[in-house]
Amino acid sequence: MNFTRWSARLPGTQRRAAARNEHALAPDRRRDGAVPAARAERLTDDTSGMAALDELPVREVLDRIPALVALVHGPDHRIAYVNGAYTAAFGARTPGEPAREALPELDELGLLPLLDQVLRSSKPRTVKSRKAPGGRSYTFTCTPVDVPGEQTGGVLVFAADVTDHAEAAERLRASEREQRRTAVTLQRSLLPQELEQPDDLRIAATYQPGGTDAAVGGDWYDVITLGGGRTALVIGDVMGRGVRAAAVMGQLRTAVRAYARLDLPPHEVLQLLDGLATEIDPNQIATCVYAVHDPNEGRLVYASAGHLPILVRDENGAVLRTDEPTGPPLGTGGWMHTSGSVPLGPGSTAVLYTDGLVERRDADLDEGIAALENALAGATGTPQVICDRLVRSAGVTADHDDDVAVLVLQHPARRGPDGELFRNAALELLGGVEATPRARAFASGVLTSWRFPADLHDLGVLAASELVANSLQHGVPPMKLRLRRTDRRLIIEVTDGDDQLPRRRRAEPADEAGRGIAIVATIASNWGSRRTPGGGKAVWCEFALP
Repeated sequence: MNFTRWSARLPGTQRRAAARNEHALAPDRRRDGAVPAARAERLTDDTSGMAALDELPVREVLDRIPALVALVHGPDHRIAYVNGAYTAAFGARTPGEPAREALPELDELGLLPLLDQVLRSSKPRTVKSRKAPGGRSYTFTCTPVDVPGEQTGGVLVFAADVTDHAEAAERLRASEREQRRTAVTLQRSLLPQELEQPDDLRIAATYQPGGTDAAVGGDWYDVITLGGGRTALVIGDVMGRGVRAAAVMGQLRTAVRAYARLDLPPHEVLQLLDGLATEIDPNQIATCVYAVHDPNEGRLVYASAGHLPILVRDENGAVLRTDEPTGPPLGTGGWMHTSGSVPLGPGSTAVLYTDGLVERRDADLDEGIAALENALAGATGTPQVICDRLVRSAGVTADHDDDVAVLVLQHPARRGPDGELFRNAALELLGGVEATPRARAFASGVLTSWRFPADLHDLGVLAASELVANSLQHGVPPMKLRLRRTDRRLIIEVTDGDDQLPRRRRAEPADEAGRGIAIVATIASNWGSRRTPGGGKAVWCEFALP
């Protein structure tokens, strides 16, 4: 077999040959200004360097290469040659033996089919970083060669030791896995461990982190009971990946809970979050939807900062997609957000979600939302069942390339005995000072018809009287008294047209006023006030039922 011309192309061969030629030069030639053979090959047309290369034995070249070299020939890949590095790595091999029996290490690495492919196609193939028996890692390059006397030719197997690179890559992957575990742990610890369950809603949520090749993002959700039967729902997505995105998410979620306690309209909450997001990190933005459900109104009032639309399915199965108003993401600044509303009456289901559920690289975003609408239209059962069905219908698996957060809420249609536990009664307060005894008589009659025990009945009448008296003294018409009972609590609420919120203060012994709110706060389980969208306020208190 003649490898002379092929061996001249091996790395380092020309340098070693040039060095030998330089030593072969006579001393007098060097004194006469002759150049070494390697330079002479480039600077002149002298063929003496190539002649020296042609005389170099190829076996000597291959034996000195630190890489593993094996030459096989024929259809069953019989051994023609293995160099010293190959022998040192896997032991001596007998020439003429077929590779399947004589080179079991290649069989274990799955390289025999590759040898067949190289022999058939006459094209070289490379396999990167395979771990061989003994624990070393090699990159194998299989190159076709012509073998005199063989019609099918042979294959030169060249294996470079890349163990150091492979171990470094594995350490890097281990570090990335550890960072991802840290981010997932942080992410899950910042999400609510147990969702609050309001009286009038049934809620479920799920969070699915991205697959092993995707760093954890900043998706989050939350449910906040505001008091007076109202519930705030929020879902958001911090742009970016890893621990930093999860940390920003945690700060925004904490801020949302704090702002929600102020009982502000949704657009004002987003306005505050926008400024906070800029302060946390000017280079970080986040999308968010903040919504408030009021069972008395039967609507979901919401504001969106660049987030995906809420989907609502009514009791007849029709799905509505909210669109406007939608502002830019949090952290951009300079935008006045506005609130919108969507019906959410008994029998309705709403879905809030992040882009990982509907966004795909090979499809338009609207197609993903439309597919989610179709899945929601046919999804029935509890919120958790619907949540799981929507995630499955979207094809979200453990190796999904993005985080997914889904929040499903239902406003059940209660009938029969269950419906008896949820009642509403309201009275328009007209006239002057006579409104207080009318309100007291109305509250007494309603609580009696609801079969409340005597002590709770008396406390409810007292609270209604004090709230109405406070509204008559400090508020303006129109005024309304509303009583609402659920399976857990009695809610008493008074609204009027003045937007000045009451505050609890300490009344001096000689003061004739200032004790109404203090009395309500003392006897009730909880109380609060908020401004109403039309201009005015609502003051409410709650009593926990036995």
